[in-house]
Amino acid sequence: MKAGIVGLPNVGKSTLFNCLSNAKAQSANFPFCTIEPNIGVVNVPDPRLEKLDELVKPEKVIPATVEIVDIAGLVKGASKGEGLGNQFLANIRETDAIIHVLRCFDNDNVVHVDGSVDPIRDKETIDIELQLKDLESVEKRHDKVQRAARTGDKEAIKEELVLRQIKESLEQGRSVRSMSFNSEDYKAYVNPLQLITDKPVLYVCNVEESAAKDGNAYVEKVKQAIASEEAELLVLAVNTEADINELETYEERQMFLEDLGLDEPGAAKLIRSAYELLNLQTYFTAGPKEVRAWTFHIGATAPEAAGVIHTDFEKGFIRAEVISFEDYVHYGSEAKVKEAGKMRIEGKEYIVKDGDVMHFRFNV
Repeated sequence: MKAGIVGLPNVGKSTLFNCLSNAKAQSANFPFCTIEPNIGVVNVPDPRLEKLDELVKPEKVIPATVEIVDIAGLVKGASKGEGLGNQFLANIRETDAIIHVLRCFDNDNVVHVDGSVDPIRDKETIDIELQLKDLESVEKRHDKVQRAARTGDKEAIKEELVLRQIKESLEQGRSVRSMSFNSEDYKAYVNPLQLITDKPVLYVCNVEESAAKDGNAYVEKVKQAIASEEAELLVLAVNTEADINELETYEERQMFLEDLGLDEPGAAKLIRSAYELLNLQTYFTAGPKEVRAWTFHIGATAPEAAGVIHTDFEKGFIRAEVISFEDYVHYGSEAKVKEAGKMRIEGKEYIVKDGDVMHFRFNV
C-alpha cells in the first residue's frame, strides 16, 4: 500500500520524505527539485511490538511497513501538462492515499512559487488540478455510457446518473471524497474509475518550530477549509523533525522533544496516520524465531488475514487460534493464556481485530 506526498514546489515534501524514510531525497530551495518520485518503505511505530518482543524474546522482530512516495511538485496547469503535470498525475494515480503538505510558515529565505504564503490558495491550486484531471476521466466514461443509456440499457442508465452527479460535483470544485454514494453504486461505478480526488487525504501543515505543538493562524484557516471534507489534519514542523532525525541517540531526541512540549516525533504520528488513512490494521504472529506485525484491511476475515502471510494459508484455511493482545500481556505468555482458557478458536467468518495474536491452521 502506497501513500503519496504531494504539494506545490518548495513546501517541504522532500524534507518530510527524508524524515519518514531516512532516505536522502534531494531537497533544495528551488521548484521541481524532485522529478522522479522517490520511494521509501517506512516502519510503522507500534509499542505493542516492543511489548511482545519483551515477553517472547524472539530471534528477530519485524514491524509492519508502509510505502511512502515523494512526488514532484505540482503547478497551475498541471492537468493540461504544465510543469511536470502529466508525470505528477500519473504518479499520484498509482498511490492509495494522499499526504498533502501545505506551507504554513513565513520565511523570506524560502521562495514560494506564487510569491506569498497562503495555504488555502495552495490547497485550492492542487485541488483544482486534481479535479480537472478527474473531470477528464469522468467525461470520457460519461460520453460512452450516455450512448448506451439512450438505447434503454438499464445498467447504463444507472451508471449515467452516478457519473452525472460526479461530473456536476467536480465542476463545482468539490472532490469526489466529499460525495456520498450507496455501497452498490460506489463498488460498481465509482471505484473502477480510480479517481484521484476519491483517494483519502491527510493534510500536513508544515509550521515553524514554535508552532509545532499548538499550530498557528495558517493552521486554523486550513482546519476551517477542510471541515466539510472527509480528511485528517496533522501539524508538523518538518525542518525541526529533520533536526531531530540527525541526533545520534534516543536520549538526545527525547530531550529535544521535551523542550518542544512533544511526547514523540511528529514523523511517527504521521506514519501511523498514513497507516490508518489506508484503512489498515495490524495483527501479530509470535514465536521463538520471530515476532512479526502483519498488515490487513479493516474488516478482513481470518482466511483473508492468513492470505497476507501466504496464499496457501488462505486456500487451505482450517481455523485460527486467537489471543487478544491485552490477554497476552496480562498472562505473559502463550502457555499461560492457554491455561487460563483465554485462547479462542475462530473459523472462516471471524473478523480479525487490531492487535490479535494469531496462529493459523491450514491444509493444502
